Amino acid sequence: MRRIAIDTNIYAAFKNNDAKVLDTLRNCDYIGVDVTVIAELLSGFKMGSREKANRAELESFLDTPRVDVLHHNMETTDYYALIVKCLKTKGRPIPVNDIWIASNAMRDGLALYSFDKHFSEIEGLKIL
Repeated sequence: MRRIAIDTNIYAAFKNNDAKVLDTLRNCDYIGVDVTVIAELLSGFKMGSREKANRAELESFLDTPRVDVLHHNMETTDYYALIVKCLKTKGRPIPVNDIWIASNAMRDGLALYSFDKHFSEIEGLKIL
């Protein structure tokens, strides 16, 4: 059973019909989408000319039975603090939004699917 969380760039690749991404997502039993990813997508939609259509497509994707929205909670904040400490110790900062996305993936034991290489700096994060 393949359970993953996706980053914003994976959703974008999915919408652009990236064959590898489509194949990977087809073979997943569970796809988690962090609220931070949703916020990043909605921000991008606001700046584009297809905001309404893009939002409707996102909502349709989120309504898929295998897809779940990952909300932050107190356990997420514990992972966030741990990640920040580890990255600071290594001297390897990454974007704050990505720390939130990784925190929820770790909390739920999900492999993170992203094109961003900096996620590999996070100890204990499973990466697809």
